[in-house]
Amino acid sequence: MVTKILIADDHQIVRQGLRFLLEKESDLKVVAEAEDGRTTVRLARELNPGVIIMDVAMPDLNGIEATRQIVNESPATKVIALSMYADRRFVVNMLQAGASGYLLKDCAFEELIRAIRAVLANKTYLSPGVTDILVKDCKMGAPLHEVSAFGVLTSREREVLQLMSEGQSTAKIADQLHVSVKTVESHRQQLMQKLNIRSVAELTKYAIREGLTTLEA
Repeated sequence: MVTKILIADDHQIVRQGLRFLLEKESDLKVVAEAEDGRTTVRLARELNPGVIIMDVAMPDLNGIEATRQIVNESPATKVIALSMYADRRFVVNMLQAGASGYLLKDCAFEELIRAIRAVLANKTYLSPGVTDILVKDCKMGAPLHEVSAFGVLTSREREVLQLMSEGQSTAKIADQLHVSVKTVESHRQQLMQKLNIRSVAELTKYAIREGLTTLEA
């Protein structure tokens, strides 16, 4: 049985490299590539892949939010995060969103294949480096449940916040999300009230810190 694979990463060279390597496996078939989270959600809905290899930091809609939407719609789809970020917050948020695995981009290709085999067997796979980080944080007394944007804000508020932080205008955000300009403005006000933030610049800093945007801090 051939497993359909969807590759989601905002770097074309990464997508092409993964496709080249994955298609050497006789039981794996790359059916599509996506460069942002929103396209990934759409392609997942259209193609129903068995496994999605998902970058965490992507424009328009980040990998965490995309994973949440995909798994909610299709619980059988397995998502493996492939990220350069080893930060505990990213790992925890991806797993809470429904990802079945988390690998770092410096891993060997053989490890990615092991991860794919593991999640298809309904197991969770974490890179040894990721596991070490989680264990270390637990030993240091890091809280198991941190207050983050994914606990404080609604899904739509997080989408609006990411698009705002990436410099999109209110009108463009409204068009992108198929809502009115007034609705976007209302979300912005709610964001500021919930987070006790008074400017778009501070909202952007918050979005970067919480991993909602691809912008560099």
